[in-house]
Amino acid sequence: MILSGQTGGCDASILLDDTANFTGEKTAGANNNSVRGYEVIDKIKSHLENSCPGVMSCADILAVAARDSVVALGGPSWRVLLGRRDSTTASLSTANSDLPSPTLSLSGLISAFSDKGFTAKEMVALSGSHTIGQAQCLFFRTRLYNENDINATFATSLKENCPSSGGDNNLSPLDTTSPTYFDNAYFKNLQTQKGLLHSDQQLFSGGSTDAQVNIYSSNSATFMTDFANAMVKMGNLSPLTGSSGQVRKNCRKVN
Repeated sequence: MILSGQTGGCDASILLDDTANFTGEKTAGANNNSVRGYEVIDKIKSHLENSCPGVMSCADILAVAARDSVVALGGPSWRVLLGRRDSTTASLSTANSDLPSPTLSLSGLISAFSDKGFTAKEMVALSGSHTIGQAQCLFFRTRLYNENDINATFATSLKENCPSSGGDNNLSPLDTTSPTYFDNAYFKNLQTQKGLLHSDQQLFSGGSTDAQVNIYSSNSATFMTDFANAMVKMGNLSPLTGSSGQVRKNCRKVN
């Protein structure tokens, strides 16, 4: 299910397909072959258009689907405010520049989230979404073969599915402990140097966020509460409302 990948705000820009005259955000580095579940959104939108045409925006569908997918996997719930409208454009260049890269350092991560109004604590909490999902070999190969702050047994277990060359699209779970359950195992993995991405392990690397990782590792309830609150804030990030944007009939294209 799609949890992120939008750039300007919660406006469903990521759902727009490329056309002959327009290049959307789906092929941005952080999104290409990584963000999935578009067909799920299409199915939801189709049902809603049949029942209440022109009422529920694709942006609202994404916000509700993000919450419901977390709940379905054992995570927390939160109140999703509705009334967003959909963008009529998207920006590949902005997606490439604004979405956090898996190669970022801790300072780079803090800066990237700060630019969107999030604190370092909220950044760590939101990173906990990596308790579910998978990453492509392309994005963690360098970590496997060139970095020292990685558990040796963990690295060896991953190399079979992510050779030093080839297999770029091969997938491995971001959380090998409980990859399909929303819990705090992601943070426990960081404590034993089992973060899959470079950017994951940076959260527990002798820096300013180590203490927050320790808190979430030992107190699941605190993580769940902080994550839910951060997702409410994420859902309120520069939404289009009122007469701005539109309610798309088809999430993949403008009306």
